[in-house]
Amino acid sequence: MISLLDARGMRCPWPAVRLARAVREAGAGAVIRIVADDPIAPKEIAALAAERGWNVIEVTTDIGPGFEITA
Repeated sequence: MISLLDARGMRCPWPAVRLARAVREAGAGAVIRIVADDPIAPKEIAALAAERGWNVIEVTTDIGPGFEITA
């Protein structure tokens, strides 16, 4: 199952913080789509994913562009 995390309106570092929490709560193998409109968020999300070994791809959701994270 894919979870959606709507981080629009949040300023960094909150989108990355919320993503880390969502992955921790969902557990290994989780797939989470995050949508964030802070221009710094893509860099922070990519850095967090690289640090934690998560797979990250850019996606388009029904609420805007975002990222799909597989933990």
